[in-house]
Amino acid sequence: MAQKVVQRRSKQSVAAKPAARISNGEKHPSGSSARQSGAKKSNRLPDKQSTWHAMFSNMACGAARYAGHPLAFLTAVLLVLIWALTGPLFNFSDTWQLVINTSTTIVTFLMVFLIQHTQNRDTLAVQLKLAELIMAATEAEDRLATAEDLSEEELEELHKNYQRRAEDTFDRLKQHRARLKHAS
Repeated sequence: MAQKVVQRRSKQSVAAKPAARISNGEKHPSGSSARQSGAKKSNRLPDKQSTWHAMFSNMACGAARYAGHPLAFLTAVLLVLIWALTGPLFNFSDTWQLVINTSTTIVTFLMVFLIQHTQNRDTLAVQLKLAELIMAATEAEDRLATAEDLSEEELEELHKNYQRRAEDTFDRLKQHRARLKHAS
């Protein structure tokens, strides 16, 4: 029992180390640090803009999490069914049609911004994680850690370069397999 508690605590502390390293600029044993990945420790006091941004971010993430839940889909289906069933009650009037059109337009308009915010946040998190992995790998090219900042032309050139390298590696692998097959 005591071993399980110790193991659980050590797993938690290991899992917390990357976040701590990013937030406080602590140096990683392989040489990468939060300063290299562009993360900065802020000493500023929270202002109105950051407070509003934090509130929006929390609300957007919560709304996106709810919107992606099966219960949200079932709620939407239920509302559409209720609307459709009330059609004969309102003689399928223009107002009745306007209710669903306006409702769906407003929800769609607002969801675009919430989903875009969540997507931007997720993309940035993935980029940071990849940058940390690239910088931690000893043979990796550190310039790839900031590939998202390259121009479209530079990205295309980089893509062609890696495509050539992948084809060369694949050719060498095929040759190696053929040699092994002939040897046996």
